[in-house]
Amino acid sequence: IVVALVCAFVPVFSVEEAEAKTLWDTCLVKITPKCALNIIAVVFGNGTLIESCCQDLVQEGKVCHDNLIKYIADRPSLIGRETQYLKKRDDVWSHCVSISKTA
Repeated sequence: IVVALVCAFVPVFSVEEAEAKTLWDTCLVKITPKCALNIIAVVFGNGTLIESCCQDLVQEGKVCHDNLIKYIADRPSLIGRETQYLKKRDDVWSHCVSISKTA
């Protein structure tokens, strides 16, 4: 479900297709579909972060989080607000790291 949703958001990759597939395969297995959708809703909409998803996000890792959100933000219909999305991406990451340190 997540792969289909993310692929719908990201029809064209900014890197080689094989490299992108490896990234997706490596990153998406580290996060639950529920949490992936929640984080996408927070970054690209007005979703409310489910704090239990922070553990999944931190486990996924910053490189995966940064790259996956960047791929979505690079979509032509979203690129005009890319700076805003990348800031929200970083805010979500910082929040999740701070929560996971106190848990």
